[in-house]
Amino acid sequence: MGAGSGVRLRGIFTAAAVTASAVILGAVLPALAQPAHAAPAVPAAPAAPVAPAWAPESSAAIHPGVLLSSTGGGGQCTANFVFTAGGRTFLGQAAHCTATGEATDTNGCTSTTLPLGTEVDIAGGRKATLVYSSWATMQARGEKDKGACSANDFALVEIAAGDVAAVNPTMPFFGGPTGVSRSGLPKGAQTYTYGNSPLRGGVNALSPKGGVSNGDTDGGWGHEVYTVNPGVPGDSGSGYLDANGGAVAILSTLNLAPLPVSNGVADLARALAYANAYGGLGTISLVPGTRAFTPNPPGVPATAVAVPAGPPLGG
Repeated sequence: MGAGSGVRLRGIFTAAAVTASAVILGAVLPALAQPAHAAPAVPAAPAAPVAPAWAPESSAAIHPGVLLSSTGGGGQCTANFVFTAGGRTFLGQAAHCTATGEATDTNGCTSTTLPLGTEVDIAGGRKATLVYSSWATMQARGEKDKGACSANDFALVEIAAGDVAAVNPTMPFFGGPTGVSRSGLPKGAQTYTYGNSPLRGGVNALSPKGGVSNGDTDGGWGHEVYTVNPGVPGDSGSGYLDANGGAVAILSTLNLAPLPVSNGVADLARALAYANAYGGLGTISLVPGTRAFTPNPPGVPATAVAVPAGPPLGG
């Protein structure tokens, strides 16, 4: 199934943002002179980056679901998951959150976007920096895959070194993620998400929700998801979990057809593989949550996370 008619869901709210970067310093030890006839010294393996000690979920200021704002365009979006690479820590967002065109500009290979280094504000945190954008990367590479151009909508912002101790990787309400899901969202698969758009007026009951997939779009680069309470501007980039708690997708568009008020989501496994191949950050890994996944979180009405009753899924 091809992509439906959709619009991007970055927020339409103005917010100031500023920049920060974390510098990783390496130490090189001088080699010691060896005595005559001594066996050659075996170089020591480089020390592996020390994994951060995550903040308790109850007190973490930065986590999946926080609001992100960029300067010079874009708007407010929702962070999806926490990632690491080479001792650096990132929040995931949608690439279109730093777009400068219209909401109807959905082709990542041709739509205008802000460059790497763009300042990003994390609600509750210090300054952050855009360090990867699938849109910028596809344009630099001259990407020709139409599915990727349509649905590869993933970016990373680097969290300031001084804020890493305030991070927890757990999805609000549901827990998890348990890892990256490789199974996608086939038609009829249930999924769970958390959006944090300011349009919800701070009503937490409207943020966690369940949905059902209408199957793949764009050759598997994306999926179409229906929820009773659809993603709205400001929810863009929010993460989706599969039925086992695996991180499976990222909110990208609000579709008007073929399934009214459905959402287009980017497949995370494909988007992450692309970032690892061409992003220049080294091996990017998703950080699992510190609390077990549950499809029925306490305090959330069962109707909010149940499979929606309609409209009927398309063919």
